[in-house]
Amino acid sequence: MGQSKIHPQAIVDPRAEIAADVEIGPWTTVGPDVVIGEGCKIFSHVVLKGPTVIGKNNTIFQFSSVGEDTPDLKYNGEPTRLVIGDNNIIREGATLHRGTVQDRNETTIGNDNLLMAYVHVGHDSVIGNNCILVNNASLAGHVIVGDWAILSGYTLVHQFCRIGAFSFAGMGAAIGKDIPAYMMVAGAPAAARSINMEGLKRRGFSKDEIATINKAFKTIYRRGLTLEKAIEELQSMLTEASCLQLLIDSLQSSTRGIVR
Repeated sequence: MGQSKIHPQAIVDPRAEIAADVEIGPWTTVGPDVVIGEGCKIFSHVVLKGPTVIGKNNTIFQFSSVGEDTPDLKYNGEPTRLVIGDNNIIREGATLHRGTVQDRNETTIGNDNLLMAYVHVGHDSVIGNNCILVNNASLAGHVIVGDWAILSGYTLVHQFCRIGAFSFAGMGAAIGKDIPAYMMVAGAPAAARSINMEGLKRRGFSKDEIATINKAFKTIYRRGLTLEKAIEELQSMLTEASCLQLLIDSLQSSTRGIVR
């Protein structure tokens, strides 16, 4: 298990599976049924419980709780999972809970994400790739976060909400409905303000694509159309930019209704 890189004051269960080059700091506890992949660095005072699978090259900072039982009152000790991909940074005091048998049986975090201090990821949630959750952002259970989404500090997300890819939530947003792809929301309750134009520029979207997405925003939010009618119009615009398909998909998959 690469004992030379595990601090002697760490407590590691012999049933944990740890790659040879993993670094584990003092006073960190690693329980049974925890798998840690190559290149990971776990700082001091971290608690890792299983069943949890952690991929390669992840960094977990001090005082984080990873793979703990969910406080959901329906949970009754079942061996549910937390699965974390590769190249994630999990900062101080983050809390990541495992799933429940009533839903996915698994909480899933993808690759290349940054979870800042005191972020909470509730049971059965799914975070995609390249997302940023800023300090104290909190996901209730069953939340789905699309790729490249950014949740600013103190964002609160209600259970079962979907956060669309490339979207942005402003500081302190209280999200109780689904956010379509590409949108920028703010407020409590959160309301759609515009498209995430700066984020789209940074991600390499062309001027024409951004203009088409902005036109789609006005179709959804400024013309008084029903969601069904707005989707029909967006489908007719697909020849202008295939990137609208992601937006259409996020609208059609909404189960709680979209932020307005």
